Amino acid sequence: MSTSDAARATNTAERLPTTDSPDTAALTEASDAPARSGRRRMLARVVTVLAVVLVLAAFTLPNQPWRMQAGAFLRIPLEALLLAAVLLALPGRPRRVVAAVAGVLLGLVVLVKIGDLGFYSSLGRPFDLVLDWSLLDEAFTFVAESIGRPGAIAIAVGVVLVLLAVPVLTALSTVRLSGLLTRHRTASTRVVASLVLVWALLAAFQARIVTGVLVADSNASTIVHEHVSEVRERINDRAAFRTEVSADPFREVPAEQLLTGLRGKDVLIAFVESYGRDAVSDPEFASVQRLLDDGAGRLQAAGFSSRSGFLTSPTIGGGSWLAHATLLSGLWIDNNQRHKSLLASDRFTLGDAFRSAGWRTVGVMPAVNQAWPEGKFYGYEQFYSGPDLGYRGPRFAFSPMPDQYAINVFHSRERVGPRDRPVMAELALVSSHSPWTRVPSLVDWDDIDDGEVFRKGIIGTPTAQARTGYRHAVSYTLRTLISYLETHGDDDTVLVILGDHQPAPVVTGDNASPDVPIHLIAKDPAVLERIADWGWQDGLTPDATAPVWSMDSFRDRFLTTFGSAPARPQAQSR
Repeated sequence: MSTSDAARATNTAERLPTTDSPDTAALTEASDAPARSGRRRMLARVVTVLAVVLVLAAFTLPNQPWRMQAGAFLRIPLEALLLAAVLLALPGRPRRVVAAVAGVLLGLVVLVKIGDLGFYSSLGRPFDLVLDWSLLDEAFTFVAESIGRPGAIAIAVGVVLVLLAVPVLTALSTVRLSGLLTRHRTASTRVVASLVLVWALLAAFQARIVTGVLVADSNASTIVHEHVSEVRERINDRAAFRTEVSADPFREVPAEQLLTGLRGKDVLIAFVESYGRDAVSDPEFASVQRLLDDGAGRLQAAGFSSRSGFLTSPTIGGGSWLAHATLLSGLWIDNNQRHKSLLASDRFTLGDAFRSAGWRTVGVMPAVNQAWPEGKFYGYEQFYSGPDLGYRGPRFAFSPMPDQYAINVFHSRERVGPRDRPVMAELALVSSHSPWTRVPSLVDWDDIDDGEVFRKGIIGTPTAQARTGYRHAVSYTLRTLISYLETHGDDDTVLVILGDHQPAPVVTGDNASPDVPIHLIAKDPAVLERIADWGWQDGLTPDATAPVWSMDSFRDRFLTTFGSAPARPQAQSR
């Protein structure tokens, strides 16, 4: 190649663009721009669709678990239409502010709905905006004792993140959708107007896809109204309850007139956790009913007689302390505000009555693991918490010890040996407390000692089925109480067995009765003669025709029947 040819080739090469030249990069970027733009548009559309789904789901989410069906979300929320109309009428900045505020409020409504769902599922009632915050600590303790503290902490962190994330996401979604509305103002206006007309027609015909749920929906406004009304009721209830507490005719009854029909008797009031009406009426729990029938026969053979009825509890699924307070105080204690006010009062309780009349009063609560000043309010001279009972065996889910162990320690410390007074005791039994995944078996009373015997394979089969576990757990506690009477009951033993509340709706189903069974068992015929006019049925299995009293009426009826009282109260139904 000549020198001139080489020079020409070199010049040509210099004029050709290289892959690193600015022109090439520009061409490459220009060719990639449509692809990136398409991906951004696709992502924007996905985000918009998710925002639409989130906002509509927030408006239509039911707050009752039995309405959680796919058809329940196929509704036209009136509040969403009204919000859209307002946003279409506003200019840019005010529109975004209103959309953000509305989104936050919508998120808070969603949190209230979630709270309602949880409380309906566990307690059979909606979330109380005023009083139920204190239950969060109880819930954490329950979870920690059931699955361990690390798991409980993880769940608590998750709950906090949800509480923060929901209002933020609904606010971002409503702001995004407000921009979409205004970018297509004409079409959006026509769609909203058409949907308003459709909503009115569906409302006129009461159209439904899911039973009890209207397609023309205004549920969000209804929920807000109900919870605001409940707040007002809680505020007004404070004054009303103060009046109820102060009206107590038994406070002035002389001690010598109290409980004369039970003098010399050991009176034991045993609360059986989650022992509700379903346990003696649901066909699936027929084994519990057979156990009660068999137990009544065995007790009768041992000389005992029994009578049974129902009490209407102030709570379902949890809140045992409310039921205990209601029965012992003679007041309707259906929330923590009333409970706190009661404990701050000088109400005359059943424990006070027995103590004034000469009984040694005792409280036994194995689930309590710290100081319990409430014992003084209930009139107990001696209180046994879980640590006081000296248990060395295994835990059983929530229950720190088997009921048989707690009863045995109470018996050995309070009913054995020389005594100068009879004993009255409240036994708060917890082996039948949810989650019912591990149930102890009954052992020989002489073998119990410090509880190690429960570690040696004498344990019921673990189960994950709520109804099956519940049946086993309630049967265990009832069998324990019947066995205790057979083993240690005598002519001067009077045992009252009752449930504190029905179990959670996971066992009973939705809208279950709040009634609980109650039984009075004694060997002395004079005790049963005293309650002849109560109308309670023979045996331990009350049927559908058995009397139902309100739980707050029991104290007055009991004190009147077994002693002298200012006036004979009538049992109330609720």
